[in-house]
Amino acid sequence: MTIDVFGADEQATLEVDLPRWVGLARFVLEAEQVRGDVELSLIFVDPPTMADLNRRFLDEDGPTDVLAFPMDDDVTVAGRQPDQGGRGPGAPAEATEPPQLIGDVVVCPAVAAAQAAVAGRTLDDELALLVVHGVLHLLRYDHEAPDDEAAMRAREQELLRAFRTGAGGSG
Repeated sequence: MTIDVFGADEQATLEVDLPRWVGLARFVLEAEQVRGDVELSLIFVDPPTMADLNRRFLDEDGPTDVLAFPMDDDVTVAGRQPDQGGRGPGAPAEATEPPQLIGDVVVCPAVAAAQAAVAGRTLDDELALLVVHGVLHLLRYDHEAPDDEAAMRAREQELLRAFRTGAGGSG
């Protein structure tokens, strides 16, 4: 099993610790028991770029904090989605199979900084939350219904606590 997370910082507004956030995205995929050879992209962009993406894909005005663009519908997650296709948990990956593209998570650090100030959080805490939130969206978590929102928020907090207290939180 190989989990590849590709990171790109395509903005110059705020300094971003790209290796840390790539590590957090990988941590979430591992904690969610994603199986097989998978790829995910984590991209940090400026407000005009995020506003353009938000308008083009969600028909919303202005920049937002995080967007998730899932690629494959059948991400194999052990114990969560047994009926959604794929090879299934525990199935051997064949060397000739290409990696499964999970999708892209796009984060706007400038919007995150503004939100952090309003919420009384650090920018680091806000970026961590947005990375986790975006990756969970790629894994089909959502917050449309109140029960789903509660489950997603709880899982976000569990993952953030685990990342901060584990090896991933020190780098």
